[in-house]
Amino acid sequence: MASIHIAAQVGEVAERVLLPGDPVRAKIIAENFLSDVHQYTAIRNIFGFTGLYKGERVSVQATGMGIPSISIYLHELIEVFGAKKLIRVGTCGGMNENIRLRDVLIAQGSSTDSAVVDKVFGGAINFSLLADFDLLRKAVDAAQALNLPVKVGNVICTDLFYNDYDDPNGTFGDGKHTFNDKLRRYGILAVEMESAALYLHAAAANVQALAIFTVSDDLWRGERCNVKERETSFNDMIQIALETIIQ
Repeated sequence: MASIHIAAQVGEVAERVLLPGDPVRAKIIAENFLSDVHQYTAIRNIFGFTGLYKGERVSVQATGMGIPSISIYLHELIEVFGAKKLIRVGTCGGMNENIRLRDVLIAQGSSTDSAVVDKVFGGAINFSLLADFDLLRKAVDAAQALNLPVKVGNVICTDLFYNDYDDPNGTFGDGKHTFNDKLRRYGILAVEMESAALYLHAAAANVQALAIFTVSDDLWRGERCNVKERETSFNDMIQIALETIIQ
């Protein structure tokens, strides 16, 4: 099988892969955290790089936004290039008052409104989308060793960035409480758009996967990071991910 979307030869992509959505963030990670860096793809300006971190080969592959986009790259990384450890490093929107801008969150589980899981299992079961426990434990240990605080829990992975879920007159509203209120009550820490696909593909291929996020939007307080901060200022998350993936 050939790769359609990644212009690399087999062997150019490492078994350990970080997965930022933003191609600019992929470039920044490669240039600032890896040595002996080689760019292996730029198809559609979705960049991929391989280099060394503490002597271990690590790739950084941008994936774009949303479940359909990351699913394409996950399939090719796993099936064509033999990726074995995949860690998403992305942004999310914090959902409650205990989550602040630039907090680092680790997704133990991923709930979703996407039909992707239903399509895979034909509605027979509600498959649980979970992180690899070994990577999760190592990420928490790495954060502690780096003296960086993290929060661990469930996130909601959505198909729509813009939606009317919180419209009091909409499908989920009762005039008093919104859909996001219900998610908060059930312990959802944040909203993002890729982790469900990551955990689903990893489970199907029996590879290790973890999603780590930096809070770029505080939905509780209405605060957000600017565009430049989203591209460049999330080093804590990257350090934790790199220390985790080389173990």
